[in-house]
Amino acid sequence: MRTTLEGRRFDLLVIGGGVTGAGVARDAAMRGLQVALVEKDDFASGTSSKSSRLVHGGIRYLEHRQFGMVRESVRERETLLRIAPHLVHPLEFTWPVYRGARISRLKLRVALGVYDSLGGRFWSRSHRMLSRDGVLAHEPALGRDGLKGGAVYQDAATDDSRLTLANALSAEAFGAITLNHTEALRPVSRDRSEWIVDVRDKLTGMESEVRATVIVNATGPWRLNLERRWPQRTAQRRGSKGVHIAVPSERVGNRAAVTMISPEDGRVMFVLPGTRRTIIGTTDTWTEEVPDDVRASESDIAYLLKSANACFPDARLTETDVISAWAGIRPLADWEASSNPSEVSREHRIARNGAGMITVSGGKLTTYRAMAAEIVDAVERELGRKPSHCKTAETVLAGGEREVEIASLIRADATLGNLIVPGLPYTMAELRYAVQNEMAVNLSDLLIRRTRVAHETPDHGAAALESVGSLVALLRKWSADRLRQEMGAYDVEVERIFGVAPGAV
Repeated sequence: MRTTLEGRRFDLLVIGGGVTGAGVARDAAMRGLQVALVEKDDFASGTSSKSSRLVHGGIRYLEHRQFGMVRESVRERETLLRIAPHLVHPLEFTWPVYRGARISRLKLRVALGVYDSLGGRFWSRSHRMLSRDGVLAHEPALGRDGLKGGAVYQDAATDDSRLTLANALSAEAFGAITLNHTEALRPVSRDRSEWIVDVRDKLTGMESEVRATVIVNATGPWRLNLERRWPQRTAQRRGSKGVHIAVPSERVGNRAAVTMISPEDGRVMFVLPGTRRTIIGTTDTWTEEVPDDVRASESDIAYLLKSANACFPDARLTETDVISAWAGIRPLADWEASSNPSEVSREHRIARNGAGMITVSGGKLTTYRAMAAEIVDAVERELGRKPSHCKTAETVLAGGEREVEIASLIRADATLGNLIVPGLPYTMAELRYAVQNEMAVNLSDLLIRRTRVAHETPDHGAAALESVGSLVALLRKWSADRLRQEMGAYDVEVERIFGVAPGAV
């Protein structure tokens, strides 16, 4: 039974269920505010599920002298390793240096030394410089021609969708109402003390009025869609498009993560280990595409393949090796028409309109918690209070019990231990758990974000759709007609996210 917001009054209404919005809801609820969070699709269905899945200090930002950004990112990486050990894990990176590279061994040594120093006195995972043979000992599939040496250093990785979900679940545990598939439509009115906002439950079609003293617009690149309907003026901004592809791990041969310089344009890129898949990314190009419709293009994929083949020449990757490709739009706070998007700061900006509306833009996955703390400070000021103590760095995120509870489901019903797709680690028990405990309501929630089946299969889960649909229909009491509609809706969603646009977009 989904919660209704009809007639409820809140201190704070958060619009947008990406990692920033979910982080704001968690922080505000932990400070004792009455909070509602609404997301028009699923939690993390936008940019927050399209990242490189890294929690990293952002070593490449040192090149642009963004020391504050790196310092904050390194600090937040350590915080997330501490409060989300079930979601955030250390990851070793190898950085090879080739003859004539834009970043030489000396420059890399200096940068990594600064990077380590920004980690503070508790940072023990220092970098190590490597000889040519040392690099190949770590990553023997790397190209050998012109290889001069390199380094290994430590950062961290996560599941971006699950990190977002953990914040939404944590917010709920502290008393917030968190609703996915619920859209904020428009403000009805604004007087001196509160907003009255129409919201629509997209599952039932029911509309209701929500009253809130303060609204946080955390819709990222969708903020312009909201602001065109709402009483704020915002200059039109382009977004930076990031594309990733997944290919079979055995085709690349990487053992862990590799940082590389693309020979195409000199960008810093990553080759990352996945579940039997290697993820290659990311691009960074200006786009005016609508966030709901952004897709990888043929030229995006060609760029990533050429870049990876330059680093792993024996891979000889082609378009036929691409299992999946997806794109997201970074919600940059600033840009200039002539700027290279890679040079634009990933710092965030918080704007207050003086009438209880707060809009956040920019930022990155790693720093979401610090952003949320700053936003909630602003919310409390709007409420006429002195900002209270932020507790989010001291409290473990939700979800640590998940593996134990899924194992318990399988012990009770062995059939739930069946794999969704042979060769991938996801079980039917995970789907049941997600429906019952993780606010998953449709097939896309389950196969795209609660698991990564859609990312890791060439058919994006189509072969498993009948068995998955049968289980979900039983749990959600769908009729046969409803199940067919849901399966059709999944096909549409897969094409929207994973379809490849011809040529360059």
